[in-house]
Amino acid sequence: MATPASLEYAEEFVPEDDILRAARRRGIEVGARPILPGCGAALCFLATVVNARSVVEVGAGCGVSGLWLLRGMRPDGTLTSVDVEPEHQRMARQTFAQAGFSGSRIRLIGGRALDVLPRLADGGYDMVFCDAAVQEYIDYLTESVRLLRKGGVVVFADAFCDDRVADPTQRDPDTVAMRELAKLVKNDERLRPLVLPLGSGLLAGVKLS
Repeated sequence: MATPASLEYAEEFVPEDDILRAARRRGIEVGARPILPGCGAALCFLATVVNARSVVEVGAGCGVSGLWLLRGMRPDGTLTSVDVEPEHQRMARQTFAQAGFSGSRIRLIGGRALDVLPRLADGGYDMVFCDAAVQEYIDYLTESVRLLRKGGVVVFADAFCDDRVADPTQRDPDTVAMRELAKLVKNDERLRPLVLPLGSGLLAGVKLS
């Protein structure tokens, strides 16, 4: 069992650069919760492993998660980032531009994810990352499995819900929703499941068919 010191080591193993740190500060100032460096490094790693050319991000995170994803994607890859908050998307665009990503590499779509995702193409994506309304995650899972190609990966942020998921006495709506999502991912025969103990937890599944 990993100690807190080992978990901290893993979280900081691939550090943020100045662009990511600045994006994080901007995000916190407007009330967003950008992913921590360990989660970002995991996203970058997974995007590289699946040789991602097309990625969907639900929740812009003011550019932190999107930049990690872009750095792991193919040079000709396109990130489709969906967020209901225009200010979060504006900050994300600023972050991407500072890191040298612009133009055809970025597609920012404003609106609710459950209005936008059904308009995206079946089987057209290599990876989907969800970091938005936890109580909508089950619906995001349905859309993600449809969007992914075989071998594609879906990843959900905040899998531990600030350490409440593992505590059976915690029954708030977000925690209950995350537990149900984890159960669905774990038992879906179309997916190979995994939980990574980085940040507030990442729940992932590889689409097998």
